Amino acid sequence: MEASAMQMIGGLVVGVILLIFFVVKTKIHAFLALIISASVTGIIGGMAPDKVVGEISTGFGTTLGSIGVVIGFGVMMGKILELSGAAERLAYSLVKTLGKKKEEWAMAAAGYLISIPIFVDSAFVILNPLVKALSRKTGKSVVGLGVALGVGLVATHHAVPPTPGPLGVAGIFGVDIGMMILSGLVFGLGIIIVGVFYAKWIGKKIYQLPAEEGDEFIRPSKQEAYIEFLELESERTKDLPSLTKSLMPIVFPILLIFFNTTLTALADAGTVSVNAQLLSYIKFFGNPVIAVGIGLIIAIYTLTNNMKRLDTLDRMEEGIKSSGIILLVTGAGGALGNILRASGSGDYIAEQISQLALPAILVPFLIATIVRLVQGSGTVAMITAASISAPIIAQLDVNLVLAAQACALGAMIFSYFNDSLFWVLNRMLGIKNVKEQILVWSVPTTIAWGVSLVMLLVADFIF
Repeated sequence: MEASAMQMIGGLVVGVILLIFFVVKTKIHAFLALIISASVTGIIGGMAPDKVVGEISTGFGTTLGSIGVVIGFGVMMGKILELSGAAERLAYSLVKTLGKKKEEWAMAAAGYLISIPIFVDSAFVILNPLVKALSRKTGKSVVGLGVALGVGLVATHHAVPPTPGPLGVAGIFGVDIGMMILSGLVFGLGIIIVGVFYAKWIGKKIYQLPAEEGDEFIRPSKQEAYIEFLELESERTKDLPSLTKSLMPIVFPILLIFFNTTLTALADAGTVSVNAQLLSYIKFFGNPVIAVGIGLIIAIYTLTNNMKRLDTLDRMEEGIKSSGIILLVTGAGGALGNILRASGSGDYIAEQISQLALPAILVPFLIATIVRLVQGSGTVAMITAASISAPIIAQLDVNLVLAAQACALGAMIFSYFNDSLFWVLNRMLGIKNVKEQILVWSVPTTIAWGVSLVMLLVADFIF
């Protein structure tokens, strides 16, 4: 190996080791850790120090330039859906529609839809009262219902923009947001199908019901008879927005993005003929920035009628504050990726990988897996994996949408003590025993990870 190649690989190895050390063992935040890692990678890799600074700034700005506004709009919309009760309305409607004996499927479907605009931890907190009420009324284990909801939530949280993690990954890879949404929805379906079967099994193994009053839980010897859910639903939903109003802010921007992606692809391929001016307007309204912005306007004027103007603005600003660190970490991830491109490390590693008999799609997937196991945050794992692997994958014959999904789905593995959702879910379901906590959440997330790997390999073979 030539000296320059040694330098490039050495810089990457040292940078990644420092990144993991800072995040796991020190008080240095992931944002600063990514910037330090990018600097060290570039300097050791042979770049001039002043060029390192320039490439960090370029990578940071380019990444946020593509997805920063969408993240801002998305979290503001999510806050409105959360506070207005729209998310709860969607969940009740799904349970009522699917009917008796299919409550786990209903909760998984609710999570699958609601986690697209709302942060996963918040979404579980919002819907947990529904899980407990449904458990009391049906006699089904609160654990099985809660795990089904959790699996539905993490499926789209990891795979479907405008959730910040997959949106950031899409920005780093430069892939079409519409294709990222579509592929994420498809992968998410496979995850929740397997997840619901596990939820039903764990619900029988750990049969637990919430007490009639308070936050305590009981473990009766046998399941109670099914009690009609309709009474609960009709009483609770009197104060919630209608199903149409609840759906519009989510569905309308997704349809605009899909329409833009599909029609543009058909026009480029010559399959359909579209007037150039009309196509430019379709691209304008179907751009994720404009589409999600329209969704936010719809949410404001259909879901905040009972809120004062200043209260509405305050709640949206709360959403923006919560997105600040996501924006910084995403931008820093883009900076690290740009350093790898500029230093030549990405090109060299791509050349070596191309000579191996392994599917290249495993590169981003395994990087995300390792980072997630080490430091716990799914979002940080996705962004880090994308930053490291994007310059490598760009040189290989790999579908970039699948590579981006590999970063997002590889970060699902074995949620445990260093993941906030692990504690949120287990505490709210009343699970205190460590072995049971692992069965309740670490195992299903690992099963989801395994299912994702199989789906990715199949999709990579086909496409």
